[in-house]
Amino acid sequence: MNEQILSVGIDIGTSTTQLVFSNITIENMASSFTVPRIVIVDKKVIYKSRIIFTPLLSDNKIDMEKIEEFVNQEYENAGIQKKDIQTGAVIITGETARRENANDVLQTLSGFAGDFVVATAGPDLESIIAAKGAGMHVFSEEHSTSVINIDIGGGTSNLAYLNKGEVIDTGCLDIGGRLIKIDPGSKKVTYISPKIKELIKERNLKVEEGKTTSCEQLQPIINEMVQIIEQSVGMETTSSFYHQAITHKGLQPQAKAKYLSFTGGVADSIYNESDEDPFKFGDIGILLGKAIRQSMLMSAFNIITPAETIRATVVGAGTHTTEISGSTITYTDGLFPLKNLPVLKIAKEEETLDARLLSETIQKKLDWFKVDGNIENVAVAFCGKLNPSFREIQWYAEGLLDGMESLLTKRFPMVIITEQDIAKVLGQTIYAKIGYPIDLICIDGIHVENGDYIDIGYPVADGSVLPVVIKTLVFH
Repeated sequence: MNEQILSVGIDIGTSTTQLVFSNITIENMASSFTVPRIVIVDKKVIYKSRIIFTPLLSDNKIDMEKIEEFVNQEYENAGIQKKDIQTGAVIITGETARRENANDVLQTLSGFAGDFVVATAGPDLESIIAAKGAGMHVFSEEHSTSVINIDIGGGTSNLAYLNKGEVIDTGCLDIGGRLIKIDPGSKKVTYISPKIKELIKERNLKVEEGKTTSCEQLQPIINEMVQIIEQSVGMETTSSFYHQAITHKGLQPQAKAKYLSFTGGVADSIYNESDEDPFKFGDIGILLGKAIRQSMLMSAFNIITPAETIRATVVGAGTHTTEISGSTITYTDGLFPLKNLPVLKIAKEEETLDARLLSETIQKKLDWFKVDGNIENVAVAFCGKLNPSFREIQWYAEGLLDGMESLLTKRFPMVIITEQDIAKVLGQTIYAKIGYPIDLICIDGIHVENGDYIDIGYPVADGSVLPVVIKTLVFH
């Protein structure tokens, strides 16, 4: 069995908006005499859109009409219709995620772009998909080495630390090319971000909104930004401005990576030297890229030039957000797509309890998800034993049924996620134990954590596989 899924990735960033279409190929890798093992075997970008400046309204909100117009036109240019899309992601990144209407735009565009095109925002996920879109997870695995990818956009720099193909840590800094905007003609400063204003005040620098500026005046600010990036990868002791510049968290102190790569809009100015007007894009992105190219970063690490730079995030959104669960799953027809289900993760030591204690643990943790005293639906996740006995499956089923009773009372679909391949037998045991029809989705082979959200799409591959997207939704 070999089947292709059409995916879209749409990235609405601080500086630019773009989309890509990709084909994701899934295949049964098992022999004829064993349980099917369906995996993603190939991901190929088949269409790249124009890159436009992210349209904003006068009140600094995202211009939804222009975004929809752009998406419509690119679907038409690619000869692809909304009904053709089976999976994908719309992501809002950087400073754009902080716009007043960001959440509304994201949810509207998600439905507008296709039935299972998910909405997501958040610096951790952006760091991961930019690194994967650039192919750094493959490089790290093939060379059995460590890499830090720094995705420098208009509003933020997203960092991902990878070792031997695995994402170990992520971080994000409020460092980017459009934190100061300049009119290319008059050289007047039209915008300075709040954190950069604080830096200018602390350093008593002569850069102000509404006044003309020059490369020389801006250089001290650019130098501070480069120092922050150097500190973020362990080259220097962190300064007070470093902690100010952190969006939500930096990389944890750890062994220094051997390799460094850059993606995002500023990356082109790092890798390519040019005599072009430094203010041609109406910001400090070219100056920042040039300063990084001349910094100690380039000699402290082995530098990799990725295949994708400015498109790394959107390629990652289109090809690396979707996982699949199949072969050993149980589900009720007609429930899909399910979107934005929060995840309740049972700790490893808690899932070894007996059925009664497991039930009590779930009931207690479900209180985390109450809004104004009302429970919303939640996906309950745990690792599960590699080869559980019949009795252990019975315990799991009893504990889950009792623990999730408040969700069943509300007639929510019962959604269970395991890492080990036990979803089919567990789901069938739950059906047998409850004795009456319930809506149930029991999937496996998926790793999630508390704080994640999960989206589950329409079944593919003759109903044997469910596409899954795991994400973190963060709006400031």
